[in-house]
Amino acid sequence: MENCEQDNNPQNTGTNKVGKLILVCTPIGNMGDFSPRGEQNLRDCDFIAAEDTRVALKLLNKFQIKKPMLSYFEHNKRDKGEYICNRMLGGEVCCLVSDAGMPAISDPGEDLVARCAQLGIPVECVPGPSAVVAAVALSGLPSGRFTFEGFLSMSKKSRFEHLQSIVSETRTMVFYEAPHKLRATLRDLYNTLGERRISVVREITKIHEEVIRTTLSEAAKLYSSGNAKGEFVLVIEGATPAPPPEMTVEQAVSIASGYLEDGMSVSEAAKAAAADTGVKKSDIYKLICEK
Repeated sequence: MENCEQDNNPQNTGTNKVGKLILVCTPIGNMGDFSPRGEQNLRDCDFIAAEDTRVALKLLNKFQIKKPMLSYFEHNKRDKGEYICNRMLGGEVCCLVSDAGMPAISDPGEDLVARCAQLGIPVECVPGPSAVVAAVALSGLPSGRFTFEGFLSMSKKSRFEHLQSIVSETRTMVFYEAPHKLRATLRDLYNTLGERRISVVREITKIHEEVIRTTLSEAAKLYSSGNAKGEFVLVIEGATPAPPPEMTVEQAVSIASGYLEDGMSVSEAAKAAAADTGVKKSDIYKLICEK
């Protein structure tokens, strides 16, 4: 397999047609999760930009795909991003892959997509396995609303600021973490957030997949030895929402007005607004009649 790390400018193709960027989601552990559409796009593109060409090569070899590759990662994204965009402006199609999961999510591909948006280069997406969504689904925690927090910074200042910003977050929170940093992360989460429910999801879709549903204090104890193995997703319960302020009768009447516009009678509207707000129906009814 040729690994093309060319530094020269792309040749003029003789056409004004702009190429495109295709974000190809790759398996997060089980190769059987790779989609037929993702495979076909890798076969059909002109070249592949990969976070780590060695990891991408394993995928290509598995599906017997031969295609030129170049590396595109956090520390070369500025120069390589310009080079990749120039090739696409010249009419070529680039498939972007990360080591696992969706490119551009907690990934340097975010910068490349932004460049394409600025330059008018079309971007398409081939969706697929997601460690974030899979972990939330497995967690047993509220999944109607959640926030992806990515990795906590190793910088003490940035880490502190990030943790302080989520203390009052009421949605379920999702973090990525590497095994060698798990002990410190669980300790800091517990010290900052206090006792919360947590699901520690390890090695999703792989042979040793594991879901531990526990509390932050117990999770911190469990991994206190620092001998964790595998890739982790932490799904943490949000803060208990503060009770909503009591509704005034004027606010209840405003809600009742909406029901009146929908065709309800004054009595029906007052009853519905009372159920919504906790304000007495008689008080709502009286104020509506006075207006």
